Amino acid sequence: MKVILLKDVKGQGKKGEVKEVSEGYANNFLFKQQLAAPASEGAMKTLDLQKKAEEKKKAQEKADAQELGRKLGELSVQVKAKSGADGRLFGAISNKQVAEALEKMGFKLDKRKIVMDDPIRTLGVTEVVVKLHPEVSGKLKVHVVEEK
Repeated sequence: MKVILLKDVKGQGKKGEVKEVSEGYANNFLFKQQLAAPASEGAMKTLDLQKKAEEKKKAQEKADAQELGRKLGELSVQVKAKSGADGRLFGAISNKQVAEALEKMGFKLDKRKIVMDDPIRTLGVTEVVVKLHPEVSGKLKVHVVEEK
């Protein structure tokens, strides 16, 4: 019997897949637990429409992320910090501070998307990677200036 999985089923497959299972397994477990539905023609067409809509949504999200990455690439964020005589900071600039500075400029970005191996500890311009989408990342210039 062919069924469409409505949720991930361990040992069978992921949500949205069409699987061939025994009739007893389908009737006694999958249907009762609402984990699957019979694979009728109408259900198959609905599944195709859902997949197309999901692909379109993912493509739009990727395009939006690419546009945001382009805008961030042209941008330079200025962060003020106290520093010593040799240009080393008292403390460090973290991704949270960079995200707050971006928010003041009108860009709402989660601090976890700003990838920094180590916090910024010196004055000057540093390039930081911003992970906008699983397939899209951009670069952002962070300019650290001395606070007076």
